[in-house]
Amino acid sequence: MKSWQRLSLKAVLLGWLVPGLVLIMGLTLWRSNQLLRQEVDAAYDRALAGALRAIDLNVSTASGGLAVEQPFVLLEFFELTTNARVYFRVATEDGLAEIGSPFLPLPAEPLRTGEPRFYYAMHEDTPVRVAALARPATPPLPNNPTTRIVLQVAESVGTREIFLRQLLRRSIERDLIGIAMSVVLLIVGVVVALRPLTRLQRELEARAADDLRPIDDTGVPTEVRPLVAAVNRHMARYADMARAQRQFLDDASHQLRTPLSVLRTQVDYALREHDMAEVHRALQAMHEGLDRAVRMVNQMLALARARDASLTLQSWVRETVDLSALACEVVRLQLPQARSKRLDLGVEAPDNGPLIHGCEWMLREAVANLLDNAIRYTPEGGSITVAVRSHSGCVWIEIEDQGPGMTPHDITLAGTRFRRGTAGKALPGAGLGLAIVHTIAQAHGARLELRNRTDGRTGLVAALVFSLGGPAHSES
Repeated sequence: MKSWQRLSLKAVLLGWLVPGLVLIMGLTLWRSNQLLRQEVDAAYDRALAGALRAIDLNVSTASGGLAVEQPFVLLEFFELTTNARVYFRVATEDGLAEIGSPFLPLPAEPLRTGEPRFYYAMHEDTPVRVAALARPATPPLPNNPTTRIVLQVAESVGTREIFLRQLLRRSIERDLIGIAMSVVLLIVGVVVALRPLTRLQRELEARAADDLRPIDDTGVPTEVRPLVAAVNRHMARYADMARAQRQFLDDASHQLRTPLSVLRTQVDYALREHDMAEVHRALQAMHEGLDRAVRMVNQMLALARARDASLTLQSWVRETVDLSALACEVVRLQLPQARSKRLDLGVEAPDNGPLIHGCEWMLREAVANLLDNAIRYTPEGGSITVAVRSHSGCVWIEIEDQGPGMTPHDITLAGTRFRRGTAGKALPGAGLGLAIVHTIAQAHGARLELRNRTDGRTGLVAALVFSLGGPAHSES
């Protein structure tokens, strides 16, 4: 089996089709030769049957004995017609009366009255074809009124065999030519049919390593187009992943260059400074810069991981996620940060919360980013509410804060990488939080909704909305 798997598709097709075709046509040739022999025998047997009937008409028992008129004249005429030696025998079934060749053999099975029988036999070391007929004696013989008269006419098969061999040779030559032409046409057909695959091979081998354009399926057989489409989809996913990786590298090189330059400048300043108070201020600034850099790197890695997961959906570990439990867990992890700002952080979620199918770590990352933004933008002493609800075929988890809210323009552009809204210009951050949430929402077939509070207070409501008919469908 492994040896077959190492062969080319062309070799496998020809290895199966050519021997199969030769075998089938060989069996057909053998069967046609059998039928040809039967047809030749039938044609020659009709002449034997005519001679047998002619002799039968010249057999008489009217004299009380067995008599045949002019058999030799008939046989000479038959010999001239068939160009073979001819024998005859007319005898009573009991063998008491016999005319002609005495040793002409009878068939192995008894003759039926009035029914000619044709068979091959040996007569005086000569192969012959015999026609035999048994009929009642009319009038009956006096000494044995119940006996039948047996008539036999035989011809040597030399001429018949020569004619048959000529026909067989011509038939075999014709069939061999047909087999050869069929094999040639089959080979040409396979080569022509597989030529588009060879073209695809040359096209792919000639491409550069970073050329991920879709393969052109023009002229490709219908059976191969699903394979080409699958390869194109795989290349598209790989191209998306390559673009995401390039984007990550570009973002990392662009966003980390400035913080690292600032840190280097601060280190140089601290090394030159002899005043310990100035050194302490420089170290404090370096600490804050490192915190910002670490946060930005973590967010960039989270964004890259979310993008990679969204591009390879089949690699997800699909699991049932309890949104209520997830919201409580995220709130518990962020509670120390909220307490440091004396914020009132609460959760409104049913005990048996709605269940969705998705990737738990990605959903946790999305909710954590939304809650982190709410904590960062809500002033000290404010309140934040995390709620899990379901209604009208949708389930959602929303976070309501008392921050400054967002302008309509900022809401429209929310999710853009490294873009910060008007309210966040004065606060530290990389502008990646909503981009991460937006990417995770798209991967789950959900949507990110942002709206300002309408209860007379300032603040923002950020919600992840999951549709019951989406990829991350809910369960009751």
